[in-house]
Amino acid sequence: MAELKIALQLYTVRDLLSEDYVGTLRKVKEIGYDIVQPTGHLPYEAAEMRRIFDDIGLEAAGLHIDGDRLRHELPRWMDYAEALGTRDLVWPYMEEKYRQSREDWTSAARIMDELGARCKEQGFRLSYHNHSFEFVRFGDTYALDLLYAHSAPDHLYAEIDTYWVKHGGEDPVAYIRKYAGRLPILHVKDMADDEQRSFAEVGSGILDWQAILEAAVEAGVEYYAVEQDICPGDPLESAAGSLNYLRMQEVKG
Repeated sequence: MAELKIALQLYTVRDLLSEDYVGTLRKVKEIGYDIVQPTGHLPYEAAEMRRIFDDIGLEAAGLHIDGDRLRHELPRWMDYAEALGTRDLVWPYMEEKYRQSREDWTSAARIMDELGARCKEQGFRLSYHNHSFEFVRFGDTYALDLLYAHSAPDHLYAEIDTYWVKHGGEDPVAYIRKYAGRLPILHVKDMADDEQRSFAEVGSGILDWQAILEAAVEAGVEYYAVEQDICPGDPLESAAGSLNYLRMQEVKG
């Protein structure tokens, strides 16, 4: 059976981090996560963040850094990733200025391809994290697929988000299989069975997790990053519930 390397995307606990960053990381460790994926505001320089991670006993599974910072400060973020012992940088969101037309998307793909080539030269990987707005068609092709069609597989990787693929009207399993070998980190996120298509703890919603996890193992996914954008109560409780569910799954691999 495959042993899944499960991380917590720290966006899940962003409000708690804003109040007590180090204390929240300790609580994340206490509920069972040994791996996290930092995002957003990083309040410490790289060396200090590494010291904090080492003190708590945490590993990093990539960094989410917004696109403009990646474009203009790539060496800084490669150094930061290296300090945390990860080789993955993730462009987390496509700003509206890059997504008004097919030409915008192909231009964004070229930008990412160039950034990814620079990452590869230094031993890093660049991925793009999708939402559902990428599932707009230009001709017969989704915007998300334009990104990958106009970039080299070893320059731009996919960080597929299971919830947002479903929200966009497509099958997460199919997208995991489509980008097999190009998918080092999977965002593991469930959808509630309600009219709002609310975010849900993994295993409590409508996604077929046995099929998703089996496809992910076959696709070569290295890390499974739990994320819940909105939690009904304590986000740590939601994160713990998702982790416990995933740990109970038996996945062939």
